[in-house]
Amino acid sequence: MPRPRLAAGLALAAVVAGLLLASPATVISRAAWVAADPVRLVVVVSALAVVRPLLAWPTTLLALVVGYGLGPAGVPLALALIVLTSVPPYLFARRYRGTTRLAAVGERTVEQTGSVTGVAASRLLPIPSDVVSVAAGVANVRLGAFALGTAVGELPWAVAGVIAGASVETLTTESLAAAVRPEFVVLAAVAGVSMLVPTAYRRYRGESGA
Repeated sequence: MPRPRLAAGLALAAVVAGLLLASPATVISRAAWVAADPVRLVVVVSALAVVRPLLAWPTTLLALVVGYGLGPAGVPLALALIVLTSVPPYLFARRYRGTTRLAAVGERTVEQTGSVTGVAASRLLPIPSDVVSVAAGVANVRLGAFALGTAVGELPWAVAGVIAGASVETLTTESLAAAVRPEFVVLAAVAGVSMLVPTAYRRYRGESGA
């Protein structure tokens, strides 16, 4: 292997190892060092996106750090990272879903709501991101539909996190808590429920007709 690739691989491994031993507070405390170099920022947040599901950290942390380093222009990167970090739990659940009753119920629900709409609406609700990813995997949602639904549903959260990161001079653990305001959570939840109302109404009409 060429030396530059070996060095890059070792550097990435060191970053991943550091992240595994760190906490959100540690990552936030080093945000200034990470944001000082755009290349370093991309490498670190990409590594963070890969290991985040193992640590059960909030996906908003990615958007917060990206916003702190790149400002509002970092929204596309933050959204891409949030989609990326949602894939491992989804793939794990899809691979080991089996033929359980829960899987059958999930598939029927997806058939009624539509894969993209169902995933997007679930992302808007105040439900942990990894729970939605696992549920989509159990329901056997196609990867393309899962990624698109995740991008649509997580867009407001990505924007909120980036704006919160870009609006402060120094990141703190309080910045993570303040990234999503309670009123924003309520509005997003209303939007998510509204996306599911037509399906629920059609199902109700169908059962009433039967």
